[in-house]
Amino acid sequence: MTASSVLDRRRLLLTGAALAGGAALGSEPIAAPRDTAPVPSAAVAQLALRPPMGWNSWNSFATTITEAQALETAQIMAAKLLPAGYDIFTVDIQWYEPNASSYDYSATPQPTLDGYGRLLPAPNRFPSSAGGAGFAPLAQQIHDLGLRFGIHLMRGIPRLAVERNLPILGTPYRAADIADRTNGCHWNPDMWGVDMAKPGAQAYYDSVFKLYASWGLDFIKVDDMSYPYDRHAAEIEAIHAAIQRCGRPIILSLSPGETPLLQGDHVSRHAQMWRIADDFWDEWPMLEAQFVRLENWTPYRRPGAWPDADMLPLGRLALGQRDTRFTPDEQRTVMTLWSIARSPLIMGGDLRHLDDATLALLTNREVLAVNQASTDNRPHDVAWGLRIWSARAEGSEDRYVALFHPGDKLNPDRKPREVGIPLDQLGLTGTVKVRDLWAGRDLGTVSNGVAATLPVHGSALYRLTPA
Repeated sequence: MTASSVLDRRRLLLTGAALAGGAALGSEPIAAPRDTAPVPSAAVAQLALRPPMGWNSWNSFATTITEAQALETAQIMAAKLLPAGYDIFTVDIQWYEPNASSYDYSATPQPTLDGYGRLLPAPNRFPSSAGGAGFAPLAQQIHDLGLRFGIHLMRGIPRLAVERNLPILGTPYRAADIADRTNGCHWNPDMWGVDMAKPGAQAYYDSVFKLYASWGLDFIKVDDMSYPYDRHAAEIEAIHAAIQRCGRPIILSLSPGETPLLQGDHVSRHAQMWRIADDFWDEWPMLEAQFVRLENWTPYRRPGAWPDADMLPLGRLALGQRDTRFTPDEQRTVMTLWSIARSPLIMGGDLRHLDDATLALLTNREVLAVNQASTDNRPHDVAWGLRIWSARAEGSEDRYVALFHPGDKLNPDRKPREVGIPLDQLGLTGTVKVRDLWAGRDLGTVSNGVAATLPVHGSALYRLTPA
């Protein structure tokens, strides 16, 4: 399958959304922040004109995924998720560690390296990488399925490369010359930081990304970046520069969060997506906290720059030990919030155990069109712990409205609540048609507002079309 056919499928998704509407009362919208951050360069913005969609191995495989598991998963992804637009397949952390076995990390890692201190896939887990082939053979098989290929990378230079004092390609310098041993990751022992003031530091990052570009890489998630941001800013800039020089367009994702909001200007110019929180899992308090974070990041959301609420912990998780703890209402709320706020949609569950309900949740085309083809996405201020977002449907006068009932301490009995907003607060007048996007059903017309009675942790998503 060619890259153009993948783009054609995405265009069909974006144009296939149906019309809609709703009814009721709301409250005054907040003074929604306008875009104030500098727009990324055209070359950078072209990398992710719409929020990236895909799958990542972390939530289901931890550090353990093998080549056989990756190919099995990619084949399922191509058959079941690619038609809906999910096209980035990513192998997460420690693909270079021969003995990776769980969500824990070895205190004495022995990563697979080349002679210049660059990480290579562990050949016992990825046999096609043997003989210096790296991920090129696997990437080709992923591309042949119509998918793009991504990997995870820790910030810095491998500690083992520093211990061996390996040379930096094309320079007279060695790993120990550029390593910052005071700036390692506090939760993973694989790497030391790179001191970007040292000669050879940029050359090291350039060599890494030229190698990975030669494998056919399309996406990279660089970890231990967004926190503490100020201390890592020079390496963020170095990786951004290395990607620009590598000869291949590669989407840059920064992780984990919480990325400081004060650095929104900087991060939106140097990465295409960045985490707004630490790892997100299937626990309601984590989901509840994402409402405020996504609201706060509104000024920096634009083509080529996407605040990332993290992967979707849906379906089978945690090395197959359990299914998501989110209730059906909460699962729908995750997808509704990520869609109206235009967060990247990266599925984390084990696709080998993908059930019909989760597949339907992930592939509702009208809901995905909100994520992929909307503008002016913004929150509205609502009292009593309720939440409302709205957006414009791309290329039309229609509006999207998302209603949420997160619940709060003032609602201890957890009763359903009516959530709604007047049409004039959405810039609409007269009569509008209402379509329920989750149900795929037209609900009739309204002339005052749109509303729904929602259970605690529930949500609704409508499209409003002037009649």
